[in-house]
Amino acid sequence: MSASHPPTAWDDPDSRSAWTKLFTWAVLGQVLWPLICVGTLLLIVGPEWPVWLCFVPLLYSAYRTVLQYRYFTEAFQIRRILREYAWQVFATPESGIGGVPGAKSGDVWLKLPNPERSDDLVAMILHGHVRSPWWRRRLGPGVKPQRKAQVAEIWFAGDVRFAGVLAVPGPGRLFLLYQRPDNGPRFRRDVHEAADEALHRARRAGVRI
Repeated sequence: MSASHPPTAWDDPDSRSAWTKLFTWAVLGQVLWPLICVGTLLLIVGPEWPVWLCFVPLLYSAYRTVLQYRYFTEAFQIRRILREYAWQVFATPESGIGGVPGAKSGDVWLKLPNPERSDDLVAMILHGHVRSPWWRRRLGPGVKPQRKAQVAEIWFAGDVRFAGVLAVPGPGRLFLLYQRPDNGPRFRRDVHEAADEALHRARRAGVRI
């Protein structure tokens, strides 16, 4: 990581700009998807539109309306992490699909070093939602070289044992990563072995341990 990086990611104006963009899209989605859902429903009850033509957009807009609340909560969680941790820069981190604790057969993951033991790599799974496909198409085996090059260097703010924010240089494509307590003994061991300051810092960032 360059010495020019500020003490926390939030101190970087570009990071705040990237978060504002993320939050703006969350707000727009919260407004637009319900409007689309209601508008499609009104078309269905009207006599001039066939029901089958509106059925798919009605279901999808209703699904996105319900899902949109998660984008709000994740946006604020991302902000808390950016305010607590600095960006770390990693070149070509190890990644794959399935085969690690807590990952299903199609789950993409990447490994980053334990902040207290750099030789210990910890896997973080990209739990799926609408923003995850961009990352999923660029991490793991069998990815086209031009796409793989887009994540040859990544930025990470957080503690890989608990939660963090993934980004491409800039930063851009902010993506929340978090460990699930039900992933098994690895999570419990990391909590047990983590220094008190690391645990306090994670809690200040809004991570539930």
